[in-house]
Amino acid sequence: MNTSSVPGRLLIAVSLFLLAACGSDSTAPGGPLTVTTVTPASGPLAGGTRVTITGTNFVDVASVTIGGNELGSFTIVSSTKVTGTTPASTILGPKDAVVTSSSHGSGTCSGCFSYVSIRAAAIAAGYTHTCGLASTGAAYCWGANGGALGDGSYVNSSIPVAVSGGLSFSALAAGGGFTCGLTSAGTAYCWGNNTSGQLGTYPPKDNGGIPTAVLVSGGLSFSALGAGAAHTCGLTSAGAAYCWGLDLFGELGSSPLTGNFSSTPQAVSGGWSFVALTAGVYHTCGLTSLGAAYCWGDNETSQLGNGSTGFSTDTTPVAVSGGLTFSALAAGSWHTCGLAGSGAAYCWGSNYGGQLGTGSATDSSIPVAVSGGLTFSAVAARGDHTCGLTSAGMAYCWGVNNSGQLGDGSITNSSTPVAVSGGLTFSTLTAGAGHTCGLTSTKTTYCWGDNQYGQLGNGSTTNSSVPVAVVGWSP
Repeated sequence: MNTSSVPGRLLIAVSLFLLAACGSDSTAPGGPLTVTTVTPASGPLAGGTRVTITGTNFVDVASVTIGGNELGSFTIVSSTKVTGTTPASTILGPKDAVVTSSSHGSGTCSGCFSYVSIRAAAIAAGYTHTCGLASTGAAYCWGANGGALGDGSYVNSSIPVAVSGGLSFSALAAGGGFTCGLTSAGTAYCWGNNTSGQLGTYPPKDNGGIPTAVLVSGGLSFSALGAGAAHTCGLTSAGAAYCWGLDLFGELGSSPLTGNFSSTPQAVSGGWSFVALTAGVYHTCGLTSLGAAYCWGDNETSQLGNGSTGFSTDTTPVAVSGGLTFSALAAGSWHTCGLAGSGAAYCWGSNYGGQLGTGSATDSSIPVAVSGGLTFSAVAARGDHTCGLTSAGMAYCWGVNNSGQLGDGSITNSSTPVAVSGGLTFSTLTAGAGHTCGLTSTKTTYCWGDNQYGQLGNGSTTNSSVPVAVVGWSP
C-alpha cells in the first residue's frame, strides 16, 4: 500500500486494523500467552493422566490441547495454571501442549508431554483401588480416589493415572483408601486417607485425604511396607517392625496409645526380627527368618491363629499355633493365610464365605490346610477371599465371590480353590476387598471382580468375573 497520500488519522486507523488482522499478541493487555511446563511430563497412551499446565496470561481460554486433542475436563485455576486430564493417543513420544485464548492468542510448549508404554514391574491392590509400579519406578493408580490415587485430585479413575511429584519407587503397598511407596533408598511416602495418621504425618485429616505423596515421619529407612484398612507397617533392613495409624485393637503392636492412633511409626514390642509383614483390618502378622509366624491386634474371629477364640486382643506379637514354618503370609480382613515350605497353603480366622479354603464355613483358631492338594509359590488375601499362585503361574482363588473376585466366571462363593478363567499365567497376584489383580509373565496387568470405582482399570465401572486387561499397561 502506498501511504504517502493517506491523511494522518486514516493512516493510524489502517495501521491498527492491520495489526489486529495479523493477530498480534502485543496489543493484548499483559502481553502474549505463553506455555512453559506440563506436570507430570509423561503418561500412558490411554490418556487420563491428570496434568497441570503452567504459563502466562491464561485469560479467555478457548481450548487446551495435547498432541492436537483437547484436554479433558480442563479447569482454569489462575492466569498461570490450567489443569485437566490428557486425551488418549495412538502414537508414542513427545507431544506439544497448546493453550489458545480469544484475547491473547496461542502459546505452545513444544514436546512438553510424552506418551509412554508402561511396563509394569509390580502391582498392589487396596480395598477399592489399585496401584502399579512401572519399570521406570513411576507409580500409577486407578479406582476410588479420595486422595488414594495420588494424582493431586479426588476424582475416581477407571484407567491408570500418574502419581504426582516425580518420585521413583521400588515397592508399593495399598490399604483402605490410601497408598504408600518405598524409594530405593528406603524412604517411605504415603498419600490418601489420613483420618487415623496412617500416612505417617500429623495432623490426621478428617475431611478428605491428602492427594499427593507426603513423607512418613520419624526418619526411618524401610525395606518393606504393609498396609491395612487404616494402619501401615514398615520393616527396617535389620528386621525391626514399626507401625503407625489406627490402633483400636493393638494392631500397631505397641503399648496402648492415647487417642487410639499414632501418626508416627511405633516400634512393635517384643524385639522380634521379621523378614515380611502383612496387615488386615485390625490385625498384623510378621514372619521371622526361620519361618515362624507371629500376629497381633484384634482376634475376634481368631485371625491371630494362636488357638484362642472369642473376642480378645493382643498388643504384642503372639505365635501362630501348630508349629508350622511358613515362607509367606497374607492377611485378609479377618483371616490370615500362610504358605508352608512345601507350598501347601494354610489359613485361619473367619471363614463365613469359605476364605480358609477348607471346604466348610467353620472358623478356625489354628492353621488348617487348604483343600485340593495344590501347592503354591505365592498367596494373596484381602477382604473375605484368598488366592494362590502355582509355580507354573496358574491362579486359584477361594472365598466370597459376590463381585466375581474369584475370577472363575461366576459370582458364587467357593470354600475350595477354583481356577481363574482365561488360562493366563501370572508372576504376581494381589487382592483387594472385592477385586483381584495379577501381573503376567509378559508384564501385562489383569484385574477381576468389583469395579464400582474403576479399580479394575479397564476404562469402565462394570464388574467382571473374569480377568480384564488394565488399559495402557503393556510391554
